Amino acid sequence: MTFQDIFKSSFLENVTAISVFDMVMALTLAFAVGLFIFYIYKKTYSGVMYSSSFGVTLIALTMISTLVILAVTSNVVLSLGMVGALSIVRFRTAIKEPLDIAFLFWSIAAGIVLAAGLLPLALFGSLFIGAMLLLFANQKPHCNPYIVVLQCSDHAAEEAATSFLKQNTKRCVVKSKSAQKGMVELNLEVRLKEDNTDFVNQLADMNGVHSAVLVSYNGDYMG
Repeated sequence: MTFQDIFKSSFLENVTAISVFDMVMALTLAFAVGLFIFYIYKKTYSGVMYSSSFGVTLIALTMISTLVILAVTSNVVLSLGMVGALSIVRFRTAIKEPLDIAFLFWSIAAGIVLAAGLLPLALFGSLFIGAMLLLFANQKPHCNPYIVVLQCSDHAAEEAATSFLKQNTKRCVVKSKSAQKGMVELNLEVRLKEDNTDFVNQLADMNGVHSAVLVSYNGDYMG
């Protein structure tokens, strides 16, 4: 065994499997696309609490996906081992916003496409998806829905309050009703005619109405 045989191995041969220029260009483009995805996420976010760490995660996912696919495409044996290694990974973090799932898949897909060398598809596809999200994700309903929570003493007060709401709102739909002895609680979805909410004060002053609460309603009703 000679001195050269000691340092001759398949590991050292893989060092030159991917050129430095290809690595730098792929990771730079992945970082740029990740920043674009982060920008779109920030512009289209409509949740309660914005998480900047999730935006950084989108950039990191794009670059990590590019890094993994570059390694897989350079070695077939490594690709099989990578599939086995990634199959044991389990993610336990709950995704609260459904749109966040689309951003996660977008970051992973962009990284894969970039590493595969399909640069026009990655760039044009990201621009197209970003424009689509900006167009539709920021669409707001013309009339925001609200939930009115009513507590009435009897059926007569319930009928009077419901009739009053139908006269002072564009739409009034009963979502749920809870009846107890001497108490009826109603949850109604309403659409306001104007931004004026003085009708709630009048509703609370009606005979037989114990309380009236107006709550902003964003989301699908599950009941």
